[in-house]
Parts: sequence; C-alpha cells; structure tokens
Amino acid sequence: MIPNTRREFLADVGRGMLIASVGAAVATDMGLAPAALAAEGPGTIDFGKFEPLAALLQDTPKEKLIPVLVGKIKTGTDLRTLTAAGCLANAREFGGKHYEGYHTFMAMAPAFEMSKELPEGQKPLPVLKVLYRNATHIQAKGGRKNEELHPVKPIPVPEGKVAGEMLQQLTRKGDPTTAEGIFASVQDTPEDAFNHIMYAVADDINVHRTVLAWRSWAMLDFCGKEHAHTLLRQSVLFCCHENRNGQQSQIQALLPKLVDQYKLAGKKLGAKEGDTAWVEALAKVVYGGGRAKAADAVAAALAEGFSPASITEAISLAANHLLLCDMGRTKAIGEKQLGSVHGDSVGLHASDAANAWRNIAKVSNHRNALAALIVGAYHTAGQNGGQSKEFYHTAELGNVKAATAKDFLHQTEEAIKAGNQAVAAALAQKYCEAGHSERPLFDLLLRYGVSEDGALHAEKYYRTAVEEYAMMRPAFKWRQLVSLARVTASEHGHTAPGYAEAKKLLGA
Repeated sequence: MIPNTRREFLADVGRGMLIASVGAAVATDMGLAPAALAAEGPGTIDFGKFEPLAALLQDTPKEKLIPVLVGKIKTGTDLRTLTAAGCLANAREFGGKHYEGYHTFMAMAPAFEMSKELPEGQKPLPVLKVLYRNATHIQAKGGRKNEELHPVKPIPVPEGKVAGEMLQQLTRKGDPTTAEGIFASVQDTPEDAFNHIMYAVADDINVHRTVLAWRSWAMLDFCGKEHAHTLLRQSVLFCCHENRNGQQSQIQALLPKLVDQYKLAGKKLGAKEGDTAWVEALAKVVYGGGRAKAADAVAAALAEGFSPASITEAISLAANHLLLCDMGRTKAIGEKQLGSVHGDSVGLHASDAANAWRNIAKVSNHRNALAALIVGAYHTAGQNGGQSKEFYHTAELGNVKAATAKDFLHQTEEAIKAGNQAVAAALAQKYCEAGHSERPLFDLLLRYGVSEDGALHAEKYYRTAVEEYAMMRPAFKWRQLVSLARVTASEHGHTAPGYAEAKKLLGA
C-alpha cells in the first residue's frame, strides 16, 4: 500500500502554493513540479530540451521526415535523443488512446535496442522506421492541433485515501477527468506515480494495457524522470477508455481473495529457485489449467517462497508454448495473411504481455509485484483453445538436412523469404540442438525484424524474444529462437514504409 498521509497532503498543498508564488517555469527548474504539471488548464505541454525535436517530429510531413532525420543524425543528434523525442511527441499527440499510436510508442524503445545489435552504418534503421510510422499516424490524426495531452490541474488526494485505490475506482468508472487530476497530484517521485497507476493497470487484462505501462516506465531512462507524468498519464487514459462500464472483471475479485487466502500482503518475496521440472510443471498449469487455477498456482508458489524469477520463467514458457502451438490466423486481414502468427496473434500477444508483467514485477513495490505475478499468470492462461497438441513445426523436424552452421543459416533465410513458418522454425530448433552459436541466428532474424513492417509488432516481439532468451535457463532458451524464426517467416514480404529510403540515404 502507498498511504497518502496528512503530512504528505499538506506537503502537496505547500508545494502548490510555492509553485504559484515562484511561477511554473521556475518551479519546474527547481524540481518542484514535472514539466507536464507546470501550468494548469488549457495549454501546451513543453518538453524542455526535447521540445524542438518533438515538435519537428510532429510537424514534418512523413514524405520529408527521413531526409530531415538522417541530416540530424549526420550532424550529431544521437539515436537515444531521437527515440526520447519521438516517445514524448507520441504521448502528447495520442495520450494512450489511439490504437496505432500506442503501438508505435511501444515499439520505440525496442527499436533503439535493436539498433545496438546492428553494424555501425545500419544502427539508425529501426529507429527511423518507427519514427516514420509515428509521423504517419500523427499526421493522419491531425498533428499538433489535435493533441490529446495538455497540462492538467492536480486534484489533491483526500486525507486518509490512497491515490492508487482512487485511480482504480475512477478508471473502473471511466472518469478520465478526475482520474487525471488525482494522478497529477502524485508528484513526490516517479516511483510513487508508477506504483499508484499499477492499481489500475493490474485491474484487468489486456496486452496493450500491460505493455504500455511497462514501456512508459522504461522510457524514463531516455526522457528523464521529469517527464514521468506525461508518459504514465497514457495508462490512466487507456485504463479509463478500456473500462467495462462498471462491470467487475474476474481478476478484480480474485486477486485480493488470493492475497488474503495465502497471507501474502506482509510476506517477503521468496528466493527459492524452482528446478527445471518445477518450472515446466507450473508452466503446464498456466498453459492449460484455466485462468483461476493458474492465478491460484502462482499465489501458492509465492506463499511457498519461490522466487519471482522462477515464476515468471514459467509464465513466459507457457506464453511461448501458445505461440509454438498456434495453428495460425484463420482469416486474412491486410498484411496478416492466412496462417500467419505475426501481428496480434494469441501467442505473440501472450509473450509480449508475459515479458511486460515480468519487468513490471521487478520495478514495482511489494503490493504491485505480487499483483504482476498473479495477474500475469491469470492473463497468460485460458488462451489455448485453438492450439495444436504439438509444436506447429514438429512434422518438419525430420526433413532438416543442414550439416553446418552456414547451411542452417542459408536454409533458414530461404524459408523466411518463402514465408514458410514451419521450415524456418524446424531449422532454428535443429540449429540450436546442434550447439551452434545463437548470435548468427539472431543476426539473421534481426535483419528481417528491421526491414519488415510486422503489423506493428516486429520490434516489440523481437525484443521480447531477446530478453526472454537471456532470462531463461539453457533447457528452454532454444524455444525463444524457434518462435522468433517462425514469426519472422510469418511477417516477411511486407517491407516497412520508410525503410528503403532510410537505407539509401544512410548508404547502409
């Protein structure tokens, strides 16, 4: 719990009086108020040192953007700064309320991380690709004149009330005006703000609800903590928008029940590591036991003292299993062809969400770490209705003829170009079983993860696979590379808009 005491309430009032006396700009410089709260009422949020670049990203027509950004890079603007400005511009424009908008926001940090794995001359490509996408959707929405986020007047949290609990109730009701005001009053630290909004985020299950919250927090490393409220406000508005019209979701009742049943509220998170058999057993429950049973199993594991790392490994393994057993899309929609698993497939969404819940658990306070682990299991479970009993690529394993690492990589690339998911996945599994280095295979998959559009998901899922591969024990690592090979083959054939121009201008 994060109490808002009388002392804290009076401190908020005193801070407000000081801000009023010295002026918003001076107060912001003194660290008394985030930039997003520096003014009250209608107006424009100013991003300080990022403002000129953020405005440029919102104002420049998409057909002129890549040459402008390549020029910026060549004159010294670094990719981290571009990424930060892009995220702030996106948040100001969309506010977490626009489907393509928040997907683009969630792709920015992964795109930057992808750039770090590329050769020097190619590093800007994934970032430029996502910024081009960002400009496309900003201009389609109407640009600066139609921004969603503006400075907001704080509403003090009443004495004896917890801001997080109030946000939970207000987002359930779909009251964005009051919820934003309450959230704006949580100014002490970004950590407090994040932990208060997690009451609402963990109140229901939706992959975007979860990943948006995690990526907003992760972006503070790029933008600075003074922009925490601008970034985290997106989750306030998203949760208000996605409310159930006052109807209670199952997890809203189940989470407090399990915390009470297993006496977890005051229990320190454990450090007991589950062995491989234990992780597989828990993953099996999460995969096929149903949502309530999966949540109960994780609550029981927490009561027994098992570590969050062991629990999240099992949840991730279950999500990955959903992807490996996915039969593919039953109806083509745009670039998501029949049989595809990129874009918003069950397994890919489950994997991205499990990755976000794991990261949220690591940076949250005790209350929200418990919620992330239990709700993460509940979220992953109950999605296997259309999955096959064995991996999608199993029948192709016996047909793999590659002998050397070079043969494997060549044949995998040919399978990707042909869009053959089963063959690409089978080759990736055999490559791993042969003991070859993972880096050349990651490099191959990265190349197409950068070049292809991926129906808004290429960057996020590539980063999910890389992070989960690093986290998992050797017995399970290979599954991440296999699923990534399958997704890469699925998304091939739709080059990302802006990519070819960026590549040409960079001479990559």
